[in-house]
Amino acid sequence: MKPLKIGDLTAAVPIVQGGMGVGISLAGLASAVAAEGGVGVISSAGLGVIYHDYSSDYDEASIYGLGREIEKARSKTKGIIGVNVMVAMSNFADMVRTAIANKADIIFSGAGLPLSLPSFLKSDSTTKLAPIVSSARALKVLCRRWIEEYGYVPDAVVVEGPKAGGHLGYTPQQLGDADCTLEHILPEVVAEARATEQRTGKHIPVIAGGGIYTGEDIYNITALGADGVQMGTRFVTTKECDASDAFKQSYIDARKEDIEIIQSPVGMPGRAIHNSFLDKVREGLKRPKRCPFNCIKTCDVTHSPYCIMMALYNAFRGKLDSGYAFCGANAWRSDRIVSVRELISSLKQEFDRKVASLRQA
Repeated sequence: MKPLKIGDLTAAVPIVQGGMGVGISLAGLASAVAAEGGVGVISSAGLGVIYHDYSSDYDEASIYGLGREIEKARSKTKGIIGVNVMVAMSNFADMVRTAIANKADIIFSGAGLPLSLPSFLKSDSTTKLAPIVSSARALKVLCRRWIEEYGYVPDAVVVEGPKAGGHLGYTPQQLGDADCTLEHILPEVVAEARATEQRTGKHIPVIAGGGIYTGEDIYNITALGADGVQMGTRFVTTKECDASDAFKQSYIDARKEDIEIIQSPVGMPGRAIHNSFLDKVREGLKRPKRCPFNCIKTCDVTHSPYCIMMALYNAFRGKLDSGYAFCGANAWRSDRIVSVRELISSLKQEFDRKVASLRQA
């Protein structure tokens, strides 16, 4: 595997651990991945609930919580620590400012196009910015806006394919389209990134995610032009993952047919593991009576089928009868809990075996 270079940052292992909320990737997982040479990513989603003991004000608790998680990660590793901030979050601006103020190495931002992201940087800011997109067209629109409005070129870009976990930047129809695959979309995004690079003189590393599970997958995706990969699902079933044991076990217990597409209150499709809670949602039995957090810009409590914040927080704590687990398309392949070190070592070995087999062919 070649190192992943993002400006003056170098990850010895070209793997970005995907940001997973609520609470699935905090300082524990992020620092473990960073310590092994990858890019560890803290999810900023729902920190106001996790840190409710600090303040009953969701926004205040979120700001404190993100600063605390970055601090904890920094105390455990000198590796690369990033933060994932969803555009759809009501406290998007607060989370971006907090990540920059606490000198996160990089911000990854999706669930909408982060068109204003560079506006939060100050003259002495060191934090890199990486949008998450699902098409070359989205990258083109974003680069044009960033360059025209802020004179800023993305430091990297993540392209997520339709097999990713959590909220997806695709319509339900696209998710069922055989031609809508990461393997099809990636070369187009790489071409757009290279075109922008030619115009600006700045290299934009392309990081591809969505359904990448093995070292052989990593080889195949980098062979299509990706500089690195983003992996989320594989890191859930690690000892260092910040989720409860019950959450991790839901991955191990899942069958292929349990993985389903749901419609999130955020207004986007999502991929999750089927359970009794989702059955009750379909039956209309989980409608929220009030909105305690106002955490998502597009969420309307009068029409929302359930409170996504509480559902994901409950799942993080292991209360899966009152929530559900987001996951990638390959979550059903999980069969045991391993350490982050063991996982990355096995991915390297699988990658190397793929290279060796091609040399012998």
